[in-house]
Amino acid sequence: MNDLKYAVICIDDDPFVLQMIGFQLNKIINKDTTFLDFFTNPKLVSGNLNELIKNKIEIIAILVDYQMPKLNGSELIREIIQVYPDIKFIMLSGQANDIIVDELVNENVLHEFITKPWEEEELFQVIKPLLK
Repeated sequence: MNDLKYAVICIDDDPFVLQMIGFQLNKIINKDTTFLDFFTNPKLVSGNLNELIKNKIEIIAILVDYQMPKLNGSELIREIIQVYPDIKFIMLSGQANDIIVDELVNENVLHEFITKPWEEEELFQVIKPLLK
């Protein structure tokens, strides 16, 4: 992790979705400086964030699904934002409704919402401005 300065965290309970996100993001991310991390269990994310930040890795963004069995995306965002208020969250979901998304936007904790299934270019338009 010596040259790594940044991280993008991806959380979805579907491993196939994570694989697709990883495939797409690897096209635009500088792998020498930016680490991609993937989680199917949202409960494991907080400990990993603490470790990354302890190692002076800046979290560029967290991509999170809404509908997950152990903790939904809104709950996870609200949990993490209390400890790390500057992290940008992007929700990718086919399950989140407008009310949930509007609440997160109004609370100023959701940077962007992308509906599943998404187009690769749509993901790139959201992520590219955040990359260092």
